[in-house]
Order: sequence, then structure tokens, then C-alpha cells
Amino acid sequence: MRFEFATATRIIFGKGTLQEAGREAAALGSHALVVTGANRDRATRMIELLEASGVKATVFQVDSEPTVDTALKGVTAARQFNCDLVIGIGGGAAIDAGKAIAALTANPGEPLDYLEVIGKGQSLSRPPLPYMAVPTTAGTGAEVTRNAVLASPEHRVKVSLRSPLMLPKLALVDPELTYSMPPEVTAMTGMDALTQVLEPFVSVKANPLTDALCREGMARAARSLRRAFEEPTDAAREDMSLASLFGGLALANAALGAVHGFAGPLGGMYPIPHGVACARLLPYVMETNIRALREREPDNPALARYAEVARILTGNPDATPEDGAAWVAELCEALKIPRLSQFGVASIDLPDIVEKSARASSMKGNPIKLTEAELTEILERAL
Repeated sequence: MRFEFATATRIIFGKGTLQEAGREAAALGSHALVVTGANRDRATRMIELLEASGVKATVFQVDSEPTVDTALKGVTAARQFNCDLVIGIGGGAAIDAGKAIAALTANPGEPLDYLEVIGKGQSLSRPPLPYMAVPTTAGTGAEVTRNAVLASPEHRVKVSLRSPLMLPKLALVDPELTYSMPPEVTAMTGMDALTQVLEPFVSVKANPLTDALCREGMARAARSLRRAFEEPTDAAREDMSLASLFGGLALANAALGAVHGFAGPLGGMYPIPHGVACARLLPYVMETNIRALREREPDNPALARYAEVARILTGNPDATPEDGAAWVAELCEALKIPRLSQFGVASIDLPDIVEKSARASSMKGNPIKLTEAELTEILERAL
């Protein structure tokens, strides 16, 4: 057995911990580029705390999921204002954009020099600017991952800028920042969190350390995601913030699978929120993986892991792998997750999606190699 584990230099978790942001930022730099999502008002308190601690703040707003062009504009702003620190506050879009800006500001060349799949995939030669991640949703776990997902509209795909150097200096996770999430955002981000503690657990790179995080994350999501959607409580929000954090820790140190293999190309080709793509695909990927394992690799340990997933999710000690997939499918309906066809995905597009997905890095983590026919079936069922 051999594995590695790396994460943010520090993680601070707890209700009210946003109050520590100014002091922590002052230890990292004197002028912060504050990267926000579409609602820049969420950063108002952060900016007040920075200024109270003597840190200047320049706001850079990301109105939608970040593109390569978004990152370049952020780099221009960071250099123009001589920022020596980047803070991402918001959902996964703001946090990923901030990670990319921090990395590209400190390194020479163009984004395509470093991007996977569509670029050269070169390693960063210099450490990024110090980066501080403050999530306001509970889903992506991007505050503790080593990559930033960027869309390339001209290639119609989402790809990663990835490096161990991109792990944030500080991840500050305050569940209170998620209290204002509306139900539909709670649903899609929560399903992303669930996917990201489930896929690493059955992935080809699972290890004992990520297993522990995944088991805990699945248990918390199973008991709290529907509650956070229907009648949110402080405890449910805290559980989902932890599940999201644990998912980020797990995926950064194990691997993902076919759900995320599909989600990248789908997000680049259609206006599908990442969490919706994950949610709609997850039960069908589970069912297909389980069937393929039973038929082709019945001794694969992932089959026993799917049974453990089912026991955790359902609370039934006798649950079968198929019971886990059925539980996830039922949850998707309860959370009112839309189908892929509602975003313009059509049967005629499936061969192109399958071709792009097969090349995605996440697909390599799937517990069994799926055939083209199996990949197509998953998409057909999610339409």
C-alpha cells in the first residue's frame, strides 16, 4: 500500500469563523484581489474585515462559471493593482477562478501552457500568489483541492488547471455563510457534495485516509441533505459544509469517476450547473458500474464498497449495492433535480459527449472501464 495526502496549509472550520478572516489575510499579504461570485454583496463583510486589519481590497466579480478568459482578466487586475494575495469567496466558480488567477499571475506564459486536455498540461514553475478560500455554498469542496476548473467556450469543454502548488494557504469554512442558500442551490450543491464523497470511495485510487473522510461525509449527507433542502436547520447546514469539505479532501487525494467524467464536457457544451449534472447522472452511473462489475469483475473490491455505500445511505444493514443506487435516484426526485434534456441535451449529441467524456481525467478513476454502449445508456437515461 502506498498513498499520499496533501491539502490546504490550514483549514479553519466553524460557525462564525469569518470573523477571523481579516487577521488571517494580514498574515498572507497587504493587498488582496477579492474574487466574488455574481452576488458581490456576499463579500461586503469580508472587505470590512480586511480593511479593519490593514489589508487593501480590490474586488473582481465572476458572474458565471469561470472561463479561460475570466482567469486572464483576473490576472490583469491582480497585476494592475499589485495584489500580493488572492481571496476567493463564493461558490465553486469564485473559488476556482481565484485559484486560477493566483496561479497564472505568478507564472509566465498563457493558460493553454498549463491546462489539461486542450493545452500542454505543463507544470507550474512558480508558486501561486498566497490564496485564501472562503466557500459560501456546500458542494464543491474547492477550498481544499489542487485544481481549478475553467470552461473553454471555443472547445466546448471544461478542463482543469492543476498543480499541488495550487492548494490554498488557508481554507476558512464558516457554515453560517451557507444559511442563505435557496432550496434549488442547496439541492444541486448538496448532490455535488454527496457525489464527491461517494466517487472517491469506489475509485481505483481509494485509500484508508480518504475512505474515512468519505464514510463520514456520506453519513452526514445522508441524514442532512434532504433536511437542508426542505426545512434547513443549523445542524443540517453544518453537516453539509463538512460533507463538502470532506469531498474536496477526498477527491484531491484519491480520484473521481464517470459522473465527473461526464460533468466536465456537459458543463462546457450546455448551460448545466455542475451539481445538476452530477445529481442527474449519479444513480445511473452507480447502476451501470454495479451491473458491469457483477458481469465482468465480480471479485473487484468496488462491488463490496458499493454495498457499504448502500448501508450508509439507507441505514439498512442488509442493503445491496442496487439499493444504494435506488436511494440516490429517489433523493434526486425529492430534491426536484431537472433532467439533462431541460438544458438542451438531445439524443443526437450523445456520441460527441461520450467521445469527450472518455478522454476526461476523472473517467480514469472509475472502478471499471465502461464501454461506449454503457456510457451512452447512462446519458440516455439522464435525458
